[in-house]
Amino acid sequence: MIAKSMLPFRDTVLGAKIAVDELACIARRAFTRHLLEDQWRRIISEVEQAEGFFLRQGWLDEPTLYHGASARMSDIRATRAQCLGVDFQHLRFASNYEPLSGEPGRERWIGYAPNRTAHAWVVRHGGRPRPWLICIPGYSMGTPYLDMTAFSVAWLHQRLGLNVLVPVLPFHGPRRVHWASGEGFFAGDCLDTVHAEAQAILELRQLVVWLRELGAPSIGVYGLSLGGYTAALLAAFEPDLACVIAGIPASDFARLARLHTPPRMLEMAAALGFDWVKVERVLRVISPLATKPLIPKARRYIFGGLGDRIVPRSQVRDLWKHWERPKAMWYRGSHLSFCWEPRVQGWLRPILRGSLCDEIVRPAAVADELAPQVA
Repeated sequence: MIAKSMLPFRDTVLGAKIAVDELACIARRAFTRHLLEDQWRRIISEVEQAEGFFLRQGWLDEPTLYHGASARMSDIRATRAQCLGVDFQHLRFASNYEPLSGEPGRERWIGYAPNRTAHAWVVRHGGRPRPWLICIPGYSMGTPYLDMTAFSVAWLHQRLGLNVLVPVLPFHGPRRVHWASGEGFFAGDCLDTVHAEAQAILELRQLVVWLRELGAPSIGVYGLSLGGYTAALLAAFEPDLACVIAGIPASDFARLARLHTPPRMLEMAAALGFDWVKVERVLRVISPLATKPLIPKARRYIFGGLGDRIVPRSQVRDLWKHWERPKAMWYRGSHLSFCWEPRVQGWLRPILRGSLCDEIVRPAAVADELAPQVA
């Protein structure tokens, strides 16, 4: 039982964590690129066209059909690098994702040249095959330092003995097309958001295939924030994952946009006829709340922060309910405090150890044959 004298201290600490989140939200709104009237009109037109196109294709009723079949990776290259004392491979491969012919925003998307090469950080053990954990970063991450710090990659690799793969999401890190990592994923262009998430899912499915070809005995997925959203959506395509952990996950992009978009932008959009109902319908094709996870409930896990001001608790709860109330944990902290919360790592440890068993060994020759050439 907590002594009463400790309660003011705990409230002060939680308040400080919340303040960091709120400052981040203020900064985000301050640096948001304001859209002009003609840009809003184009976005409104694209959303209306996409709603009709998606409806005719049957994707609004069955969102998983929008994503099609996966494919093997091609043009795989890797170079050696180091970060925070961790040796890793910088993996590159060709992203063969393209919006379908006739989709609004297709030509603009193809023009994002840096985004056409996929990247990932790979930290692996030598010797016999081991379990893999795919760690999907959050919004504005995408650099080795941020990603390895947020996921405690050294702990995952050295203490738990896992191989770790961290993909770089579209528009992030070396794939950015604007001044900041991640900008473009949520810049107001709704179809860019759809295509970015669809590209992320295709590339993750390719990476899962690649790891299995390397001889991975088991594969788990752990995502944070935007990565938690993406991990939850991936669960609708990969039935054989050992676990999917959605950490501080967003679950509804439209509601999140309304929360974080500057009021003046919302007012302009509304005055021009921007229809949030249509936006929500278009976003169904990439929504984890519109798809059914294929992995059993016992392999689904969620955690969230009680003081989160970036991804509201309601979004975490909505995913938890949609996932049939799997094992979940709430920590006394905010969105940005999660990686300093001892309760998070303590909760993750038994899940990862129990889910990612390293007893299965497959022929090492398979891994050698498929491994990329490292420069």
